Parts: sequence; C-alpha cells; structure tokens
Amino acid sequence: MNETEITDDTEEFDKSLQKGDMQTYLLRLYIAGMTDKSAQAVQNIRKICEENLKGRYELEVIDILQQPELAYQAQIIAAPTLIKKLPLPLRRLIGDMSIKERILVGLDLRPQ
Repeated sequence: MNETEITDDTEEFDKSLQKGDMQTYLLRLYIAGMTDKSAQAVQNIRKICEENLKGRYELEVIDILQQPELAYQAQIIAAPTLIKKLPLPLRRLIGDMSIKERILVGLDLRPQ
C-alpha cells in the first residue's frame, strides 16, 4: 500500500465522519471492460444498492483495463470485484453480484 492510497482512505474516512452518518457506504466495483458479465455486475449492484441503501451509498465503477494502476493498488486479482471501503470493516466480493443474499451479507446489511 502506498502513501497516496493511505492518505486517500484517511480523507474518505474523515469525510464520512464529518457527515455525521457512519452508515454511508463507499463502494468500488472493479470490472474488466464492458463485457456482458461486467454489465450484469454493474446492473446487479446498482439495483441492490437502490433497494437497500437509497441515498446512503457512493458507487464508483473502475474499469481495470482502462486504469490498471488502480487495480494494482487495490490488489484486484479477479473481476468483477466489489470492495466495501466504508463503513468498516473492509469487504471484498467477487463475481457478477447476482446472488442478492450473499451481497447483503457481504455489505453487513443482513446477518450471516
């Protein structure tokens, strides 16, 4: 992990604290090009977030073919990968995001 990434994470955490809402979700979805699997993952996670986190999430979609340095920094080894950066703990989910219950558990919205 480099110093820039640590600073960015600290800044994101501080912004969340300033909002006074620790339940704002910061999500990053890493995809590999706009393949059918990538498009399905984006659609699935947006639908899940709108149904369960409406107005309480930020979703950033990162194409690792266009920004490979971000994939390297985040240690992405498969795509699609969803990273829940906030609220803590950090979580990683891999796949097309089609199993809603698995995603809800991964985002700490449902008990295991």
